[in-house]
Amino acid sequence: MKQVLTVSCKLQVTPEQVAKIEAMLQAFADACEYVNQVVQPNLMNELAIQSLVYQDVRARFGLSSQLAIHAIRRVSGNRKTAKKDGKPVKKFAPTSATYDVRTFSLREKDWTVSLTTVDGRERFPLAIGNYQRALLKGQTPKTATLCKRKDATYYLNIQLESAPPDLEATDGVLGCDLGRTDIVVTSEGDKFSGKEITKVRNHYASLRASIQQKAAKGTRSTRRRCRALLKRLSGKERRFQELLNHTVSHRLVTKASHQKQAIGLEDLTGIRERTNQLRRTQKERRLSNSWAFYQLRQFLTYKAIKHGVKLVFVDPRFTSQTCHNCYHIHPVRGESYRNGKKFVCEHCGWSGDADYNAAKNISALGVLVNAPRGSEMLSCSLSKHIERAAESPHQMASA
Repeated sequence: MKQVLTVSCKLQVTPEQVAKIEAMLQAFADACEYVNQVVQPNLMNELAIQSLVYQDVRARFGLSSQLAIHAIRRVSGNRKTAKKDGKPVKKFAPTSATYDVRTFSLREKDWTVSLTTVDGRERFPLAIGNYQRALLKGQTPKTATLCKRKDATYYLNIQLESAPPDLEATDGVLGCDLGRTDIVVTSEGDKFSGKEITKVRNHYASLRASIQQKAAKGTRSTRRRCRALLKRLSGKERRFQELLNHTVSHRLVTKASHQKQAIGLEDLTGIRERTNQLRRTQKERRLSNSWAFYQLRQFLTYKAIKHGVKLVFVDPRFTSQTCHNCYHIHPVRGESYRNGKKFVCEHCGWSGDADYNAAKNISALGVLVNAPRGSEMLSCSLSKHIERAAESPHQMASA
């Protein structure tokens, strides 16, 4: 299995080069639009579409052979995605174009790239730092995507293929419980506090409300300035989330790699849809929905693959209600030993941080999932546990 890492590199362009890039992006988008219009909508096979319109695309839009093929490939891919999502293919904007080894090359000695345009080959210096150079050093990338951002800057997203190390067989699992008060609590007691995060998010929410109130009462120019300011604030908050999620995921994966452990997480697929059906205040809904937990999971996934760390997902049921010390659940239905961040077990007397308790349970379940026949063993264990609790709460308390 190969892992693809994308390195985003800013291009240094002259006014003359800007005109060439714009012409090429427009030709690529026009070619995609043409293919999507002339080929019947139910045809999605790339080779079938190519046999119908390849010559026309080259003649009409002046693209090189590879760029013409990539334009056809993009239409094919977009149609497949649109069919899966049940939506029509959107209009193709002149904001990106796909390159391969025949249409772009990287020169390491002066950190420049050569790209094919409709006016021939053009060389661009890369405005990159030591991080990008360390990733690109000694590499021979085969694919890249030229992108025009909203601030009219141009970036080349270079894809690097690598063979990640094999996942190590291990019995240890680092359980991680995700939450709002603490973003992550591990089964070894490490915490990534969410207090500063909540403060920043509340600050942005207050700013947005103030700006929206001004926009509602202001003039047309005021509303225009408010929209621009809201967009800028949205970008700041998004970058803040990305930075923190990168930091947390890197530290978790690094620790698990050094200790030769797998990482255990709760499988929270669809939790946002389920929790939004509950009655909550507007503030509670905002705090629950605005943090990018799915992004954190995605970062953990690709970093774990890169470092050879296995990622296991466990059933989230009862992880917060079960005492990790004696595996006891409150015998009364609807009651729990957990109260906010505090967990006090009335069976064995253990008390402590509720998220730490959940992380320990995730770790224990992760060991079962990670073992041979893990999911089967886990299913039987949970079924017996629930049946015993339902049949005799007092018998469960003495187990």
